Amino acid sequence: MLKKYLIVFLVSMVPLVELRGAIPYGTFFGLPLWQTYVIAIIANMLPVPVIYLFARKVLEWGADKPVIGGFFRFCLEKGQRGGEKLQKRGSGGLFLALLLFVGIPLPGTGVWTGTLAASILNVGLKKSTLACMGGVLLAGCIMAVLSLLGVSAFGTFG
Repeated sequence: MLKKYLIVFLVSMVPLVELRGAIPYGTFFGLPLWQTYVIAIIANMLPVPVIYLFARKVLEWGADKPVIGGFFRFCLEKGQRGGEKLQKRGSGGLFLALLLFVGIPLPGTGVWTGTLAASILNVGLKKSTLACMGGVLLAGCIMAVLSLLGVSAFGTFG
């Protein structure tokens, strides 16, 4: 049983998979939903400060490198322009946009991508962490419902 909880924890930390894969895994293998949810949320949020604090620095470091410089400069410039547009519309819009981006469980969205975007947009650690936390809670609820429906369907047909 401990091994399954550890897998939920580790899968929640993997980029692109995150809790979108961990909650269905835990539910499918019979772990209690509330425990799976809490473990997945905690593990999914652990990388946020590290990503936020170092993503922009890595992009700035690589901006003048021969092979990767063009792409890194493009990411920085695009993020800066996008951030300025969103900030002109009001600070609440950026927070809500980040929360929904992280919270809607679609491919390519999630806390890794959302935190990377927040770092490039220079949103602020506290604000981006709160938006990501709200998004992770929302995504966790959505995945919990979908997982329960999936297990229900398998139970009916299996």
